[in-house]
Amino acid sequence: MRVVCCTVLCLLVLGSAGFAAEDAVSADVERMYPELEKLYIELHQNPELSLQEFKTAARLAGLLRPLGYDVTEKVGGTGVVAVLKNGPGPVVLFRTDMDGLPVEEKSGVPYASKAKTADGVPTMHACGHDLHMAAWVGTARWMAANKPRWSGTLVMIAQPAEEVGKGAQAMLKDGLYTKFPKPNFALAMHDAADLPAGKVGVISGYALANADTLDITIFGRGGHGAYPHMTVDPIVLAARIVMGLQTLVSRENNPLDPAVITVGQIHGGTKDNIIPDQVKLGLSIRSYKPEVREALLKGIERVARAEATAAGAPRMPEFQQTESTKSTYNDPELTKRMEAALRNSLGAVNVVTVEPKMAAEDFSEYRQQNVPSFLMWVGAVNPKKYAEAQKTGATLPSLHSPLFAPDPGPSIRTAVVAEIAVLLDLLGKR
Repeated sequence: MRVVCCTVLCLLVLGSAGFAAEDAVSADVERMYPELEKLYIELHQNPELSLQEFKTAARLAGLLRPLGYDVTEKVGGTGVVAVLKNGPGPVVLFRTDMDGLPVEEKSGVPYASKAKTADGVPTMHACGHDLHMAAWVGTARWMAANKPRWSGTLVMIAQPAEEVGKGAQAMLKDGLYTKFPKPNFALAMHDAADLPAGKVGVISGYALANADTLDITIFGRGGHGAYPHMTVDPIVLAARIVMGLQTLVSRENNPLDPAVITVGQIHGGTKDNIIPDQVKLGLSIRSYKPEVREALLKGIERVARAEATAAGAPRMPEFQQTESTKSTYNDPELTKRMEAALRNSLGAVNVVTVEPKMAAEDFSEYRQQNVPSFLMWVGAVNPKKYAEAQKTGATLPSLHSPLFAPDPGPSIRTAVVAEIAVLLDLLGKR
């Protein structure tokens, strides 16, 4: 068993394939790491919310421009597109996301974010986008410095507003696939709060869910709580709708097709003895297949209207879809190829098959116009903490938790090596 520098991959369990220590990539990544760690800490301490990533985008653009990339800023708002042409070959897009979250950090790390918005809202990179960006810069730097090893066109993009599902659409609408080289392949990495650092997770097919946010306004006829017979109580109506919606999953949906309807908000009423005129519901709907998604959305309206009719409501409910993200689908053929490249680079023991998740990602948008896509997961949990949690059954902080803090050393190193591996497989000279 070989070790690539005691600090590089001491947390990786190397199999017989090893980490390919003879490959110069690992040594190059180790030499870059101190600067990448500084960048990671800088980004971690200065998160910017969705559609406000002005300083972050300028920082990333400023780092790639001196490397020889043709850099365009303000694509789809704050998006950055960096193109490096290097002879004939395929066009490969690699995405990082940039936005933080309105979360007050409680991780306890010495470089924890203390940033706040102008309105005083605490902000944090609680989803690891700072780690994504640091690795993205390292990968971009290595690819620019090693042009003899590959041929084609590399399109490195820094996307805004992933957390609200708007950034990818905005960049595409602003001409990402028309003003710049259209990719033959689209790739991305996301850190994982349920994998130890040093591991890379791979899944073929559906990886992340369709996610739809739907607001429903239910109308009744208000009045005194002592005289319910003179009203149409929208709170009772809302309760019937909430219960009825669950049958869309339990009785109408094929149980082999995952689906979730969560009513996360109910707002109605001002006083105990007053029946209000209306109630608002806030729903999160999750699925994988497009046909399941369509059936759920249509079913929700059908159930709500039917219950309103049964209650004698004065008006039919109103529906407003506020957010919508398509499911992330890893092209099976591309996934098979990428998995082989990762195994060859990281060692088979460090590449694991993971389960699909009901979380959502707007990376799915880059699949349009028949572009095969692949998103991989890079473990971010300190291996010792992960092993202890597996032993005791303790729950690890999840993404979006104020307690979440990646183990930056092995996570960033592994991410850069993994990203280079998949890019070289698609762009490398044969």
